[in-house]
Amino acid sequence: MMNITDLIQKSRGGNVLSRDEIVYLLGLPVDCEDTFRIMAEAVRVSREVSGGKAEVHAQFAVNLAPCSCECMFCSFAKTNNVFTSAMEITPEQAVAHALQFEKEGANAIYMMTTAMYPFGKLIEIGKEVRAHLKPETVLVANIGDQNFEDAQRLKDAGFAGVYHALRLREGTDTKISPEKRKESIRNFKEAGLVVGTCVEPVGPEHTNEELADKIIFTASFDPAYSGAARRIPIPGTRMAQLGSISELRMAQIVAVTRLGMPRSVIGNCTHEPCTLGAIGGANFFWAEVGANPRDIKEKTEEGRGESVASCGTLFKESAWDIWEGPSRFFKK
Repeated sequence: MMNITDLIQKSRGGNVLSRDEIVYLLGLPVDCEDTFRIMAEAVRVSREVSGGKAEVHAQFAVNLAPCSCECMFCSFAKTNNVFTSAMEITPEQAVAHALQFEKEGANAIYMMTTAMYPFGKLIEIGKEVRAHLKPETVLVANIGDQNFEDAQRLKDAGFAGVYHALRLREGTDTKISPEKRKESIRNFKEAGLVVGTCVEPVGPEHTNEELADKIIFTASFDPAYSGAARRIPIPGTRMAQLGSISELRMAQIVAVTRLGMPRSVIGNCTHEPCTLGAIGGANFFWAEVGANPRDIKEKTEEGRGESVASCGTLFKESAWDIWEGPSRFFKK
């Protein structure tokens, strides 16, 4: 029988948890003493590897369009019929968003597109954004699957890394091949881009075994960060009927994810930002403007999106200090 004290001691020795141990911890009641002990250990590890400093990253959407990848949890999916027309921002607007985030002190700036957005356009706008930012500012792409040549083009355009995740039930709740997602991660890494990832989007129907397998997968390629994010129901969709997990359950998964990562993985994220996530070991959040796959508003800053300042406030409420300067996560 597993013993929480033994598992905490294992973690304190710098060892990651096994799959069976991860499944066991995920199966504990969310409000029991042992879960809170694991959350305390996870936040201790997060503070240790990040020097007690949390980060705030910021993302703006380059475009918004109905998407044929049909991720059932996403407001962009054609089937969900939330957004029925396409829009995109100009290079000048992209530069303005990036400069504003830089001014506000974001530790990294992300450019997000839908999967079908023309890659050449992203490169052009990315180069324009890069040219206006400070050389040390970290620029990250949140885009669809790419081949090795296009991954190299991202690197050459000045991107330091990408966000890419093998989502829960990929290929079942989406029309994207899980192998395609894995191949893209390999391509990004081979091109010299640092990959950030996450166990997402978690719903009540996902088993502890599924979550454990995703935690282990994210650890397998030594990412900039891992973490966990709960699914935000899109009103009126089939998947919304499945409901949502609580913030406390998400904090539990965030904590267990941290203990499933090697110490070389500095970042541990959660989304959407919340104090419980930070208390459970999350050491960075995202601010967002523009389209957001969890929102039904075209401008998420008028809806679910948090700002750089509000993310910082959530961390301060959780007794975290904020790192000032370029993100440390992408220096692998």
